[in-house]
Amino acid sequence: MVLVFALAGGLFMTARDTADGQGDIRPDRLAQLSDVIRAQNTHNQQLTDQVSAQRSELDALTRGQAADSRVKAAQAQIDALSPAAAVTPISGPALTVALNDAPQNAQPAAGAVAPQQDWLIIHQQDVQAVVNALWAGGATGIQLMDQRMVNTSAVRCVGNTLLLQGRVYSPPYVITAVGDPAKLRASLLASPAVQTYLEYVTAYGLGWDVKSRDRVTLPGYSGPLDVSHATVVP
Repeated sequence: MVLVFALAGGLFMTARDTADGQGDIRPDRLAQLSDVIRAQNTHNQQLTDQVSAQRSELDALTRGQAADSRVKAAQAQIDALSPAAAVTPISGPALTVALNDAPQNAQPAAGAVAPQQDWLIIHQQDVQAVVNALWAGGATGIQLMDQRMVNTSAVRCVGNTLLLQGRVYSPPYVITAVGDPAKLRASLLASPAVQTYLEYVTAYGLGWDVKSRDRVTLPGYSGPLDVSHATVVP
């Protein structure tokens, strides 16, 4: 009986604290998730910086063994393959494409049906369509947000956020491609998937901004390379 009264007293104290604003029996789970994502982003960036530093240290040590003919030959092969692997910076004229969700107060164009909420946000296929069109247009290097894309890069969207190589981004999504701006722009407009996206730009106000750049420098990819085996395609 004493235990029952003790438990009841504890419950009353908890209820009183909650009523006085000293507790929350239903915490904001969304805020907690945002904190977890933010912390993981910071951790992933720290790991990326660590990998980059170790890679630079390894490169310096390897080049310091230049007297060894085998090391010298291996380093020459690495240098030859580095541009294709996107681990070295690349410079040149470029095209920048920015995609964004529709404004909250956007109104459908005349004749357009009332949109579903899902139609007003950027999706994985929208970003992938632009990236694919830029590669098809002869891009020699592509950067999505602040990360260089490599052969193993995968565009993934979770809700209205972008997940790329362990880091999370919110729109607008900015894609920069080094190459002939005129050819890149023509390839975008020739893509059926991009044309579909542009229809939603016109009907519902999704963001679309394309700019030519005289010269940009994309950094080399500095994250881990997960490929365990690869073969050069002739």
